[in-house]
Amino acid sequence: MSTTMHQPLTAVPESQVAVAYSVCRAIARKAAKNFYYAFLVLPRHKHDAISAVYAFMRHADDISDEPTQSLPERRERLAVWLDAVHRALAGEPTDDPVLIALTDTVHRFGIPVSLLDQLVQGTEMDVAEDAVIVSSLHDPDAPLSTPYRSFDDLYLYCYRVASVVGLVCIRIFGYRDPTAERLAERCGIAFQLTNILRDIKEDAQLGRLYLPLEDLARFGLSANDLRGKVNLSKVRPLLEMEAARAQEYYQSAQQLLPLIEEDSQPALWVLVEIYRRLLGKISRSNYDVFTEKIRLSTATKLGVLARGFFRRLT
Repeated sequence: MSTTMHQPLTAVPESQVAVAYSVCRAIARKAAKNFYYAFLVLPRHKHDAISAVYAFMRHADDISDEPTQSLPERRERLAVWLDAVHRALAGEPTDDPVLIALTDTVHRFGIPVSLLDQLVQGTEMDVAEDAVIVSSLHDPDAPLSTPYRSFDDLYLYCYRVASVVGLVCIRIFGYRDPTAERLAERCGIAFQLTNILRDIKEDAQLGRLYLPLEDLARFGLSANDLRGKVNLSKVRPLLEMEAARAQEYYQSAQQLLPLIEEDSQPALWVLVEIYRRLLGKISRSNYDVFTEKIRLSTATKLGVLARGFFRRLT
């Protein structure tokens, strides 16, 4: 699927669309952390499109993570947000810059609305009644649980919140071989498993655990072994297994790279390189993701970005 662009279906002044994209770029620059570095090596029209999609996702994530609202309130707000997206895409006027830019992007790059729906469905999984032990937000000794019994269950969550992002991105990147879709799906799984490993401590503090029960049971662990004062030697084998699983999924990135349009290949390379280095840093820390949050330095990410720019020029 190439990135041959189509005219937007609604007549929004170009100046308003340009302002909307600038708002989305600002949101991405502030919040995207690792993703934003990859955006920078894209041609401007693709950079704008990715920023619009990111701003749409960021708003949904912010709703699901709002600690001052109950789970039902957050689910209702997500439904309202998705309804607003559908109405904007159907041509109803909106003054929301994110929706203006997203609508323009969807029409220009032929992004299926069903993919946007699945992104919000993934976010909704974080506010399902069984996804959060609400009492743990107020009681650090409350039991922690996980809604994912098997890796297949977790895969569905990762697919919706990360693989679908990849399926949207490759429509912006441009591709012709349908094999790219399966490879983008697997890359998304790798990214999300990396995020899950990095954020175990933070998620546990929010009453969330993403690692499946069957994986915990394999190593004789309970969910509560991953919160509070963690015995690292006890949980390390579990984290090593999940990291190895992520590494296996990362192998799809090398196969995906030549399948997307050349002007987008540096961006995908930067994104994969940053996330692989993050997973490598987790491994080199002996999987101590509990003492402090593991991050790549700005200097490291700028170094990867510089190599990405070089790849773009060559």
